[in-house]
Amino acid sequence: MKVFDLSEEIFENIRKTAPVVHNISNYITATDCANMTLACGGSPTMADDPEEVAQVASACHASVINMGNTAGYFEESMLRTGRANNEVGHPLVWDPVGAGGSSRRNAVVENLMNHLHFSIIRGNISEIKFVGDKSSSAKGVDADASDLASESNIQEIASYAKTLSKRLDTIIAISGPIDVVADADTAYLIRNGHPMMSRITGTGCMLSSAIGVFAAANPDHLLEATAVAVSAYGYAGELAYQKMLKTEGGTGSLRTFLIDYMSNMDPNTFLKGANITIAEESKVTD
Repeated sequence: MKVFDLSEEIFENIRKTAPVVHNISNYITATDCANMTLACGGSPTMADDPEEVAQVASACHASVINMGNTAGYFEESMLRTGRANNEVGHPLVWDPVGAGGSSRRNAVVENLMNHLHFSIIRGNISEIKFVGDKSSSAKGVDADASDLASESNIQEIASYAKTLSKRLDTIIAISGPIDVVADADTAYLIRNGHPMMSRITGTGCMLSSAIGVFAAANPDHLLEATAVAVSAYGYAGELAYQKMLKTEGGTGSLRTFLIDYMSNMDPNTFLKGANITIAEESKVTD
């Protein structure tokens, strides 16, 4: 499978590049996103002042726009960051946090989609469905339970991701009980992670930052780099949960161990734990 064939190169490119990744996050998760960027082998910048973000973003290897905070000047900062990335041709990752959750947030989604081209869009299934066709039934920033992936509907979700990827010309990464990473031709199904990860604020935000590092160092293999990032992150969560149990810890320990295991992730460890398959072939429609 191509994603496994390229995994050693993907990790090596991060090591050689040590990419600088610009993150526009929110006050709840900014520190965790910066630490996850470091753990993955990147160097974070967290500028959000609209007067400097374009210059900062242009000098970085990639940017991650996290829509967790839409107040005040953040919308303009996201737009300027995205435009700068599009102009220099660097990967741009978008995390449409809470898309479908409020009219204000939905207006920001529309504005960003009308003016920017994203290399990768990562969100839960409800957020992705709103980005795709406004059909989300999101509950705040969480996916609606009826939308979540299961073995019974995962092929349908994979087909949806491929169709949306073709329409938006972007990699689609859907987080859930089974993760999906797709372009118009291939959908990877990733069965890594642990349910307790959802009890830590910011695990989705940190994943988007991790994807930013992998994409920044591997711009010619965005699909595979995203799939490796998602799988490695999920496997790190599994290892973190096991260590949490051994140390009689809780969610705070899980968060720390998650960052620890991502900082120690390498090709050999990844290949031991990665659980990635390819979705059944299905025709992509316009």
